[in-house]
Amino acid sequence: MDIWLDFLIDPFRYAYMQKAFLITFLIAIPMAAMSCLMVLKGWSLMGDAMGHAVLPGIVIAYIVGLPLAIGAFAAGLFCAIATGWLNANSRVKEDTVMGIVFSGMFGLGIVLYVSIRSSLHLDHILFGDMLGVSWSDIGTTALLALLCGGFLSAKWRDLVAQAFDGMHARAIGLRTGWLHYGLLTAIALMIVASLKAVGIILSIALLVAPGAIAFLMARTFAGMLTAAVGTVILSGVLGIFASYHIDSEPAPTMVLAMTGFFIVALIVSQLRDMRMRQAARGARPAHDGRTAG
Repeated sequence: MDIWLDFLIDPFRYAYMQKAFLITFLIAIPMAAMSCLMVLKGWSLMGDAMGHAVLPGIVIAYIVGLPLAIGAFAAGLFCAIATGWLNANSRVKEDTVMGIVFSGMFGLGIVLYVSIRSSLHLDHILFGDMLGVSWSDIGTTALLALLCGGFLSAKWRDLVAQAFDGMHARAIGLRTGWLHYGLLTAIALMIVASLKAVGIILSIALLVAPGAIAFLMARTFAGMLTAAVGTVILSGVLGIFASYHIDSEPAPTMVLAMTGFFIVALIVSQLRDMRMRQAARGARPAHDGRTAG
């Protein structure tokens, strides 16, 4: 019994593990909420594009001596605005535009990074350094999460209406342009907030996977939001806890746990749909071949 108790409690005895759990909880709710909106709007590739696009902003901010968070935010927002402009002013489809923009900016970031002598560790930028977060990092993450959470809370009904039916949202008088760019700004801020914990590459998983899992499991939007938040928290706890015992990195282990939840959710949803189809067939009245006389 004592062995199992030590197994469960041991990770919580160290300050760096406690900080890892804390920063994960801070980003869980706003990331999960935005993930639900992005899945409903079909914006998964937009999250991918913005996640990759912040790299040149980080490197340029390092070169000129600005806080890295400012560079990352500016680059992510530029990517979103540039994508929108190109989509509106060219015949190229939006997903193609996003692919070109994010790959181009990510390539620019790599070129800038290798061309300067930098104390920045590329692995930490790409994959995070959850076990190395400081209290100042946690404070920055908490502030950005609070700003994004405040925006989402204030405009939640409008954002949900726009996500389900943009034409209806415009018809009832919502300022869909402001909502569009407000959500893009919030996404860029949350990518910045999660950089220290999970990095550029893995932040994309947090913007897509929770909403996708919740979409498979829930029947209402409230249920979808609850499932997404629970997915991020549970994946974070399991990932960080497992990484301690198997000596792996917490962020990739967390994303791996999230992938496992998606596979389970997909199987469960397929079985549920199969049972519903069988029940519907069983409820149909039997046809005895006779015709009305």
